[in-house]
Amino acid sequence: MAFRFLRGVDGDRLDRIEATLQRMFTDNRHAFDLAMSTLVGGAAPKTVGKELRATDQKVNEAEREIRRELVIHAGVHGGIDTPAILVYMSIVKDVERIGDYTKNLFDLAADGASITEGPHAVALRELRDELSAMIPDVAETFYQRDETRARPQLAREDELLDIFDDRVSALVKGTDQSPQAVAVALAYRYLKRIVAHLSNVLSAVVMPVDQLDYFDEDPEDRR
Repeated sequence: MAFRFLRGVDGDRLDRIEATLQRMFTDNRHAFDLAMSTLVGGAAPKTVGKELRATDQKVNEAEREIRRELVIHAGVHGGIDTPAILVYMSIVKDVERIGDYTKNLFDLAADGASITEGPHAVALRELRDELSAMIPDVAETFYQRDETRARPQLAREDELLDIFDDRVSALVKGTDQSPQAVAVALAYRYLKRIVAHLSNVLSAVVMPVDQLDYFDEDPEDRR
């Protein structure tokens, strides 16, 4: 269920909100690529840490900027535009949280984890590439409010959530005794949360306002 702002005389502000949100996605992708370059690519954390933190700070500042713009927009349009404002308030938090979990991935590497070899290295590099491409794809789908495009994206994200859960369970239960089990399990868990927040963004395209964040839950828990 795509939503639209009432533009009226406030069109420039709405354009700024859209542009700022898209910039958040772009910065998140850059930070994600930096974090994964340390965890599975062998880059030294000290070589990218400063840039990653600066990029995440830009995401946080952009979130505050959007919230300020939304408050002003609400003052102009009052309750007429409340559903769209609620959507943006929810979505901007999801986009910001992607940056937080990206930092968690970087922190694993900063603490000494290096998953460049072993049975999970190839899988994690493939997931790195897929999620790096997924971030701008979700951004474009949200920008276009493209419900047709969103549904297969959500289906793939559901598949990934199941994959992450299965791999974490195997590590916790000991059926997978790969090296660095703690770091690998945490990496999958953080990747899962990134995908879940991307799903939340897409939920705004296909779900009514009262069911925002519906896709944040695991499929079997959605009621």
